[in-house]
Amino acid sequence: MSEPAVSPAAAAAALTELHARRDQAVTATLVPSWYWAAVGGLMVAFTAAVETHRPWVVAVGSVGYAVALGALIVVVVRRHRAQVRTSLLGARGAVAIVGFVFALVGLGLATGFAAEALDVRWPATTGAAITGITMALTGPRLMRHLRGVMTARPIGGGR
Repeated sequence: MSEPAVSPAAAAAALTELHARRDQAVTATLVPSWYWAAVGGLMVAFTAAVETHRPWVVAVGSVGYAVALGALIVVVVRRHRAQVRTSLLGARGAVAIVGFVFALVGLGLATGFAAEALDVRWPATTGAAITGITMALTGPRLMRHLRGVMTARPIGGGR
């Protein structure tokens, strides 16, 4: 049984459609820009609650952080369908994410320890604030980078 002939124009059109659909899917799965600032704000509020050293404030701050972060994640997953397939990210995407996290943790620790050495009143909150601001500013850039990584991968190519 022979396969039907496909014209080069039809094949090119189908490939263009595949690329457009993939780009649409990749864009829909990215974490929205507002998420980074929201998580940064939650980090600062939680850290400040802990640094009060008042048990009731720590308890309220901890529960509030957990509930608010859970709600943010639910909103992102439901509305923005943030479910990126690891096969689209590849090693380059994974390295970018791990590097981003390590850089933010390092920045937070270095800032917090420096603030403590300078006798800043709430050093951990200072570190969290710098980290949260940096995350809000650079999270969208990470998403742009990951979009580029995912859309550059060949369609149907090796994983």
